[in-house]
Amino acid sequence: MSDPLTELDALPLTRGENLTNLQAHILAEQARHPNASGTLSWILSALSFSGRVISAKVRRARIQSVLGTLDSENVQGETQQKLDVIANETLLRCLGTRAGVAIVASEENEEPIVLRRNHDGERPYVVLFDPLDGSSNIDTGGAVGTIFSVLRYDRRAPEPNASLLQRGAEQVAAGYILYGSSTILVLTTGNGVSMFVLDPSIGSFLLVADQLKIPKTGKIYSCNEGNRLSFPDGYQRYLDWAQQEGYSTRYSGTMVADVHRILLKGGVFLYPPTKKAPEGKLRLLYEGNPMAMIVEQAGGKAYAGPVRLMEQIPSAIHQRTSVIMGSQDEVDHVLRHLA
Repeated sequence: MSDPLTELDALPLTRGENLTNLQAHILAEQARHPNASGTLSWILSALSFSGRVISAKVRRARIQSVLGTLDSENVQGETQQKLDVIANETLLRCLGTRAGVAIVASEENEEPIVLRRNHDGERPYVVLFDPLDGSSNIDTGGAVGTIFSVLRYDRRAPEPNASLLQRGAEQVAAGYILYGSSTILVLTTGNGVSMFVLDPSIGSFLLVADQLKIPKTGKIYSCNEGNRLSFPDGYQRYLDWAQQEGYSTRYSGTMVADVHRILLKGGVFLYPPTKKAPEGKLRLLYEGNPMAMIVEQAGGKAYAGPVRLMEQIPSAIHQRTSVIMGSQDEVDHVLRHLA
């Protein structure tokens, strides 16, 4: 039998530091709001449980022969990976057991799913997610991620889509789970940004950093320069300037991984409009808004062209957007060249 003290010594702590897991952190946040019902806490718990399940699936994907594509496409016309469908189903099933969830919407589904219409005085929520960001990287062992956003359900909305079409500034929580060399969960409920790492030996996300702050500067830009010739002139002027100033480029093809690096190291993430995608390619509700909330809560900036990203009023649940987000000074450099 293992010595429990030895097991504790193996955890990522320095002497005298308290051990906090995600559930304890969520309950502590809930205690800051005396009128809180606990509903949001249950939803965040379901999302973290989904992350643990998806993490296990990702790590055993080749062993269980769930790599590769299906003979189906999602609503955007993109070929679905097998793990796209598995991750999507996992989130739907985990959230389906939470009484406070009125509607769930996924990048992979054409229409939102209404779970409950009557809430008996509860304060219900809407949960939106990209189940597996960067899934085309999965076959080669690249990092992938899950992105989620939580909004309050609008009882006055005439139909489900209308309850989803809220500005990003209305989000009550947002986060992502990065499945890389370790499984990392980054979360905000509007009171700063916290980072957790999954310890698979105990099956729990442990708090490793609280009140994260993105560096104000960082000479790194992240974008797909393969599309550079179809970028608008302002973005090309910025890239010319950045290269002359000695900037480095880092781009993995997974938004979660690229923004996570910038959150920790500084820099700017770009997904400009192109001739093929003049409105941009990323999804406003499933990718742009939740990542923008995290970046802003960490002290950074997030824009869609010259407009603050979270001030956009969505007109469709699968609306696309361009993205500029990251360190304050680095975003300003891009905006200066766009002007």
